Amino acid sequence: MTPGNVAVMLVDDHAVVRMGFRLLLEGTEDLRVVAEAQSGEEAVRLCAETSPDVVVMDLSMPGIGGLEAINRILSKRPDARILILSAHEDTAHPRRALAAGAKGYLTKRSAAEELINAIRTVAKGKTYIEPSMAQVLAVGQATGKKGPVDVLSGREFEVFMLLAKGKSVAEIAETLSLSPRTVGTHMFHVKQKLNAGNAAELAIIAMQHGLLEP
Repeated sequence: MTPGNVAVMLVDDHAVVRMGFRLLLEGTEDLRVVAEAQSGEEAVRLCAETSPDVVVMDLSMPGIGGLEAINRILSKRPDARILILSAHEDTAHPRRALAAGAKGYLTKRSAAEELINAIRTVAKGKTYIEPSMAQVLAVGQATGKKGPVDVLSGREFEVFMLLAKGKSVAEIAETLSLSPRTVGTHMFHVKQKLNAGNAAELAIIAMQHGLLEP
């Protein structure tokens, strides 16, 4: 990265959203879009090919999704700087994203100026969390208050979200590059930890905690 020239990769499965972000960034003097991806898999490949300074990525996408994409990108480029830009305003997703190695978290309702500021901050190697989200996370950490989803491991959370979205064991195994047997083990632990009997109950739990749209 050279001063005044931050290379950005946009990752979102909606072309219109990516176009809007591209137009916004092209209006600045120091930020330029060098690649666009519409899935986590494509993001992993293009990140290796283009080496952007900042990856601006959604979490909810077809295929492996944002959380697994963070893991795969950082396994190949440990110094990659990833800013999550998501519609999720719960606390579970930002905690998971930051724990996975993302440098920042911003919700899509944020102002355009805040996105630009967040990209510049993350490009410098600093962490940026939307102020209102940072406050909620800090309060939750201080009080020790946790939802039932917080008891899941990172991989269990990924399996939980895919199950809640109605994916089969075979589909989850293919998406996460795991064996069906391993997925079945994770599914067993998820149901035990969340006291759920089936995928429908998992979906209800996800909706109750703002992880899925009703």
